[in-house]
Amino acid sequence: MLNTVTAWSAAPCATTPAGVVYIVDDDDSVRSALASLLRSIDLDVHAFHSAEAFLAAARSTGPSCLVLDVRLRGQSGLALQKALLTQQRSPMPVVFMTGYGDIAMTVEAMKAGAIDFLTKPFRDQDMIDAVVAALQRDAQRLEADLSLVQARERWDALTPREREVLVHVAVGLMNKQIAARMCIAEVTVKIHRGQAMRKMKVRSVAELVRNIVALGVEHSGPSGNTGV
Repeated sequence: MLNTVTAWSAAPCATTPAGVVYIVDDDDSVRSALASLLRSIDLDVHAFHSAEAFLAAARSTGPSCLVLDVRLRGQSGLALQKALLTQQRSPMPVVFMTGYGDIAMTVEAMKAGAIDFLTKPFRDQDMIDAVVAALQRDAQRLEADLSLVQARERWDALTPREREVLVHVAVGLMNKQIAARMCIAEVTVKIHRGQAMRKMKVRSVAELVRNIVALGVEHSGPSGNTGV
């Protein structure tokens, strides 16, 4: 048994999400014990002795999280977190651990997006809960990223006129108002609107608005152009 954690005898968890856990800790015994704990609940674990070794390794494109010690020889855990924020638009969630935590350090880590900050010694279950939450959050992020990519592809497949109609719909204009603004027949608006909604795979104006906002689509000019 280690001083930094309690007994490493976690029962397999039926709701453990799929994903990869990366551990960065320069203490060999803690790193090994953490890897054993997380593998005991059927997680794929990769452990590293330094931030530099972790950065040099290939990383999964699926759900993942980083269990990171704050105080490392060489590049610190907080410095690694900042490096990941610089490298990636949406970096993997980080669970920090330290034997020397203080309020300022915790605040800095959490402001930078850490999902949890555990002070050694911590309970097995606290680490498991933090890792499971981190993997679930990353899975949700990846799902949202994929949805945005698909929405972008659908938007790009629309004709300029279909995009213009949808932007007018999204700001709350009725078909008659759109027709007047675009100087086209109302029946033409209805045709463009129906085709564009089907292409975007949205079933309601509310869903359309969510897509428009997520894509950052802007509207300029009284009848004018749409763009992103």
